[in-house]
Parts: sequence; structure tokens; C-alpha cells
Amino acid sequence: MEWLSVLPPLIAIVVVLWRKEVILALLVAVFSSELLLALNDHSNPIFYAFLGLIERVISIFSSPSNARLLIFSLLIGALLAYVRNSGGVTALVNKLVSKGIAKSKRQVGSVTMFTGMLIFIESNLSVLTAGILSRDLFDKFKMSRARLAFIVDSTSAPVCILVLLNGWGAYVLGLLNNYELEQSSMSILWGTIPFNFYAIIALLMVAYTVMTDKVYGPMKQSELALHKLEVKEEDSLKEALIAPTKARFMLVPLLSLVIAMFFFMYWTGNGDITQGSGGKSVLYATCFAVSVAYFLLLFSKRFSHKELVEVGFEGLSELLPLVTIVLFSLTLGASLKELGTGIFIAGFVGDHLPLILVVPMLFIAGAVISFSTGTSWGTFAILIPIGVPLIQSLGLPPSLVIAAILGGGVFGDHCSPISDTTCVSAIASGCDLLEHVKTQLPYSIFGGILALIAYVIASFVMI
Repeated sequence: MEWLSVLPPLIAIVVVLWRKEVILALLVAVFSSELLLALNDHSNPIFYAFLGLIERVISIFSSPSNARLLIFSLLIGALLAYVRNSGGVTALVNKLVSKGIAKSKRQVGSVTMFTGMLIFIESNLSVLTAGILSRDLFDKFKMSRARLAFIVDSTSAPVCILVLLNGWGAYVLGLLNNYELEQSSMSILWGTIPFNFYAIIALLMVAYTVMTDKVYGPMKQSELALHKLEVKEEDSLKEALIAPTKARFMLVPLLSLVIAMFFFMYWTGNGDITQGSGGKSVLYATCFAVSVAYFLLLFSKRFSHKELVEVGFEGLSELLPLVTIVLFSLTLGASLKELGTGIFIAGFVGDHLPLILVVPMLFIAGAVISFSTGTSWGTFAILIPIGVPLIQSLGLPPSLVIAAILGGGVFGDHCSPISDTTCVSAIASGCDLLEHVKTQLPYSIFGGILALIAYVIASFVMI
């Protein structure tokens, strides 16, 4: 009966494709997961599955990290609203265009890509900063928000997992430190960089898109649809109606966000930025940036306190649907963890494999688990304890094995509509979540196939 544990994520996918409603799909998937959990313990499983769904949602708030993510996602709305209503967005766009920094689609894409790559300290911060900075620029040059969401999503986690001087590296290092290996955990981790094929390919796809200004598949349809409209997004219309003021009303809050993030990573890590808490730091930094934006506008005499409170709550309300999706995504992940979905998939893939296929199948397992549960970090926690014993018993190349697990986790995360990074990318870019998933999926699958081929070739050469 363990195979039934894969049904909830499959149900979520079917409902999304059928009804085009993510919240409904997540609710049905969580209910089906709770129903499977209740079947063995209760005579009335439907009743207890209903209660289990409610309690599972409540349990999400008992986790400090989950609560921080939800509050952070809401506060993004207030920050966006302050920046938008200040007139700073329009002013910055006009300044960048007049200075020749962003006078073409290629330059706008490059600004977005390099902003996302430079802020490698935390994936959500990378997505948020690059997305907010570039939204109006993309509108001005008639580039779709779907393209923006793809660029910021594909330069966040891939860069974080390649640079490793951040919470991602510290987390994986902590998992590896639980085992005794011939090489040190640090040398194994640094050795994964050239073998993290999916992350490298994802960045190359972004660079290609930026340099050539070419898009394909559903993303091309989004671009063609955009060219038929003067304004696509409702908030773009709001921004267009707000007269430009001073670029500092946008730049100062964003710089405050980035600088505060580095400070809080250093502070929570007790002087070691790589040991800092990404979840705590990004929340603290966002609170600080919202405060800076508030006082900047208050002291400018352009808004009263009452008006700023109204603007802030308006921003919060705009993001409630997406934050609800994040909440139910976390709920589904927690329910699937108790159901044992990830462990079943990993065990199923890992049994009775030829030695040459172990590494490629770990990549596939990572992708499936990450896609099904919406968490790359959770995938690492499941698969590294499976991969390291294979390294010890079969003599497999440690860095290649770990890189396949890391790459598979990021690949599945990119494809998953229930991933928090996917949701935050949609939020930061002002793009519909389903449109972001639909338009990014062909790129992710193409990159995943190339990475899989690369792992097969590397296995033939190295094993």
C-alpha cells in the first residue's frame, strides 16, 4: 500500500490541469493525503481526514520557519505597495533609460540577471530584489512578467547552490558532517560545483534568453499576447498612473533590504555569514525595508500616517491569494512527509539499480521528490542519507553523487507549482503563478534532460 503515498501529489497535478485552480488542487491533495493517513487508524476516515486537514494547516504555524516565510510573503506586499505608490519605480525606470543603462531589452534582461546572481546569499532575497527592480522595466519594453519570473527564479536557487557561501552551503555541509568519509565534507561540497549540471544549464538558459531576446513555447505565447495589449497587469496600470518622483523612494528601501540581509546573516551566524539563518534574516531584513520605506514616505510629506497604513494593508491584501497558496503548499509538504511519500520514491528508485545508473537515478529521484513535495531542502534531507551510504559501500565519486542529489532537488523545485520559491518568484514578478509554472516548465524540462544525459556520461567516465 506504500505506493498510494504518491497519489496526493498526482491528484494535485490533475486538478491543476483540469480546473486551473491551485488552491483547490492543494486542498484536495492535502485531504487525500490525510485520508490515507486516517484509513488505518479510524473507522470513519473521511471525517478524520477533514479534521486532519484543519489540524495540519494549524500545525504549519507551530513551525517558526514556516511562520516566518508566511509573514515575509505578506510583508512583500506592503513593501511593493510603498515602492509603487511612491512614484519611485517610474522615476528609477526613467533614470535608467535616460542614462542608457536600460535602453534595450537585452540591457534590461542583463540588469535583472546580474542582480539575481549578485545576491547569492539567500534565494528568496535574490528573487525579491531582482523582481521588484525589474517589473516596470519589463513592462516598458513589452516583455512579459512570465519572462521576468523565469529569469529571477532561474538565477536564485542555481546561483545559491553553486556559490555555497550562504545558508544553502551550510545546510548541506551540516547534512554531510553526520558521516565519516575519506574526503572532508567541505572538499566534497566544493567538488560538487562542476558537476551541478542542472544549475549551470539553468544559468546558461537565462543568459541565452537575455542575450538573444528569444523565448519559446508557452512563454512566447505570453509575449505575443502582451504585445496585443497596452497594459497587461492591473498593478502596471496603477504604476503608470503614478507620476514619477524620486528614484530614491525605490532604491533606498531595496538597498536597505540587501544590506540588512547581510547584517542579519552575519548576526544570526555569530560572526560567520555562512552559518546565518536565511529564514530569520530575510524576515528581519524585509521588516527593516518596510520600515525604511514607510518613514521615507512619511518624512517626504507626500503621505500621512493614515494613508500609509491604508497603502500597506492594500499591499498585504493583494498578496493574500498567493500567500494562501504558500500556506497550503507547506501543509501538503508536511502531510506528505508523514505519509512517507519522499522516502517511498527514494527507496523505489534506489532498489536493484546497475551501478552505472545510480547517479542518474538519484538525480531523477531528487527531481520527483522535490516536485512532489515542493521543497529542495527537504529533498536533500531525504536523499543525502541514502546517497552517502552508497558512496561508502560502492565506492562512488562523492562529489558526483551529492551534485546529482542537489541538482535533482533544484530541478524538481523549478518545475513544482507548490514550491515556495516558485510562489515567491511569481509574487516578486507580479506574474500569475500558473502562468509562471506553465511558461517555465519547458525550459526546466529541457535543462533537466540535458543534465540527466550529462550524469549518464559522467557515470560512464568516472565509475
